[in-house]
Amino acid sequence: MTFHQFAYRNVIRNLRIYAAFFMASFFSVFVFFIYSMLMFHPKIDRGFLGNVPILWMVVAEIILVLFTWFFIFYSMKAFLEARSKEFGILLHLGMERRQLSKLVFLETIIIGVMSIVLGIIFGYSFSKFFFMIVREILMLDELPLYLSWEPFVLTFAVYLSAFIVISMVSVHFSPQRKIIDLMQGPKGGNYTVTYTKTRALLGIVLILLGYWLSIVMTRTSLYSFSILIPILITFGTFYFFSDSTQYIVESLKKKKIVYWKNSRMLPLAEQTFILKNNGKMFFVVTMVSTLAFLSVGLLSTLSSYTSQYDKLNPLGLIYKGHIDNPYEGTHVSTLVSQLEERGLSYHLTRFTVKKQTSSYTQYEVEVFRESDINSLLFSYGYPMVRLSEGEGMFIPYTEESIKKLSKRTIETVLVENNIPIKIDQVYPKLIFPGSIVSLNSIIISDEDFAKLVNPYKGYPNVEPGYHLFTFDIPQWIETTDIGLSIQQNVAAEYLKDEYLLPYYFENAGLNYSYILSTYSLFTLVGLLVAAVFLLAAGSFIYFKLHTNLENEKRKFDALKRMGISDNELKSLVTKHLFPQFFLPWGVALSHSLFAFIAIQKVLKNVANISIVKELIFALLFLVLIQVIYFYLIRWRYIAHVRD
Repeated sequence: MTFHQFAYRNVIRNLRIYAAFFMASFFSVFVFFIYSMLMFHPKIDRGFLGNVPILWMVVAEIILVLFTWFFIFYSMKAFLEARSKEFGILLHLGMERRQLSKLVFLETIIIGVMSIVLGIIFGYSFSKFFFMIVREILMLDELPLYLSWEPFVLTFAVYLSAFIVISMVSVHFSPQRKIIDLMQGPKGGNYTVTYTKTRALLGIVLILLGYWLSIVMTRTSLYSFSILIPILITFGTFYFFSDSTQYIVESLKKKKIVYWKNSRMLPLAEQTFILKNNGKMFFVVTMVSTLAFLSVGLLSTLSSYTSQYDKLNPLGLIYKGHIDNPYEGTHVSTLVSQLEERGLSYHLTRFTVKKQTSSYTQYEVEVFRESDINSLLFSYGYPMVRLSEGEGMFIPYTEESIKKLSKRTIETVLVENNIPIKIDQVYPKLIFPGSIVSLNSIIISDEDFAKLVNPYKGYPNVEPGYHLFTFDIPQWIETTDIGLSIQQNVAAEYLKDEYLLPYYFENAGLNYSYILSTYSLFTLVGLLVAAVFLLAAGSFIYFKLHTNLENEKRKFDALKRMGISDNELKSLVTKHLFPQFFLPWGVALSHSLFAFIAIQKVLKNVANISIVKELIFALLFLVLIQVIYFYLIRWRYIAHVRD
């Protein structure tokens, strides 16, 4: 038998240890390859696929590569530790350490090449189905399967280099242990409990401080807190698993009513050493799981926005221009003719909005005429506005603003024309999207509006008002191709340093198609990346369990000889495994929940979006997956310790 055959048979014999590593590597290659197929698709033109930027696909590729390198490095260390007894026997039989390093290198390359080849084969087989999904999502005419060398070469080169470099580094920097130590097998663990009360409390304090900052975060503190909170949580989590957990368990062991009750003594005593020896692994699993939870949670956030888009944008088309806009007649006529050609029903309302200075705030206020507003409200089927001379009404800009403005009463004077107005009410529904009207917008009676003969004080350097054309279209989702030339001019102007066009145009149907396409594509990207993270996080625990499996079997054998029943054995195994699985995932879930509390507060202020329902559904789904994974590993673990 040649040396290479010996390496191959070693891989086959150790499939139990290599299984989780192979599956996680295979799935990572699979995801990376189908992303690459989409990136290099000939339909892509200058970084765009349909209407959606491909940038986030590249970001996902980079994240996968960086994470895979870390995952392979950690896995290699776990393999070397799990097979220490086997390596000791080989060295005792005369194998040189240089040959042992070569053996480990060959085994890693074999399992790596197998995962790469199978990942690429399955990835290419799945690409046609993936393209069908993307084509429907982006509403493209076609997105055919193609054959090109770029995605194959990129995937093979990235992952093969990862396996080669990290296997060499892991073997080179692994500690040189004596043969007698290797023959004894994997270390059962360091039974010296080492922690400090100061660091234990510091870990808890840092995490709680990060949570508190998440709760009190506002729009103004968003940027500073978004940098500070991850730092606090990261260091807090590290100290929590290195010191705080041991401190908590030792405190519980001092309470006899807890420690000496039923069979708690065995698993609780064992957890002290498990938490100490696996602290770094628990920290890694927690941070990786947090990233996975955040990925799924952010997708839930986008789902909330898409599902509530029609409430936030009640109008189909909006055209807004200066008072002297020379393009107004041509553009509005074009929009009307295109709607009629498509056979879409609509209700057109023309507003003349004037700017005035409020004596109450000394700031600019946008003034709408009662009859114009009622024309639009009639098309909505909303209640009409009824105002007398001297009365005014707030126009809400978000759902949340309705509650705030309903409690305010303001007596002001429109300075330029000396018109007193009392504002003590707000319209109870959203009339315009928040991006169209200013925060200071009011409705006054037609009689008062007719008295606004003097222009805004900033005129002619500042526009004294604007014309607003609103199209209430019941089937606004079908307006994606209405006013495309106007939309392109507006989009091109936004790319410049200064917006100089005398008009602005917004197509809710077109914007919704962009948002829906982006969300759907993010869903595909995010869910696959999250799946890789979760699979790898579970693999970390799997590696650690199988590294110490022989020591654990000896412990349970001793208990069985003492007369422990099969049901008691299962109960002890459950208590033994439960903290190792659910403590890091529970902490990760807690981190994610407070992160989304902060996101929910910001979204409430910006767009009045609630992500609670979607977030609860997504996190419950993830918890269900983890429970299934736990019982699967528990089943295999019990089978091994029974042997």
